[in-house]
Amino acid sequence: MSERPVPTSSLELFRWIGWAQRKAGEDWIRERDLSHEQSFVLGYLTQNPGAIQRDIAEVSRTSAASVTSLLQGLERRGLVERRPAPDNGRVKLVYATPSGSDLIAGFTDAISAIDEKILTPLDEAERSTLQKLLTKIVAELPQPTRD
Repeated sequence: MSERPVPTSSLELFRWIGWAQRKAGEDWIRERDLSHEQSFVLGYLTQNPGAIQRDIAEVSRTSAASVTSLLQGLERRGLVERRPAPDNGRVKLVYATPSGSDLIAGFTDAISAIDEKILTPLDEAERSTLQKLLTKIVAELPQPTRD
């Protein structure tokens, strides 16, 4: 089998780096028997305990029905729980359980380790230069929006 040539255009190189980051993150998530959506919701609930399903649908950019199905699966695994809101029993507040929080607790560290591995070939000066150049590029780009 022949080796795939390394891309030469800057944008292709960015895509290759992005692919490596995404793949490593997906592998980490998959090792925990989670989908991308499930891990996102667990992370969100860890940072925003007591969120309502409508908020989860909004931040995950999905439908209320999809969120309901996703939460049911996480609930069956004991990773989230829904509790009635104190002031309105029809509204359910959603919380990550300790098991759910523990399951994804190392994600940020794992992503940092992935970034470190990707940047291993660079010395500190090169990393600093890369950071400055990327910051300069990003400053000229449109900012992502939530809608």
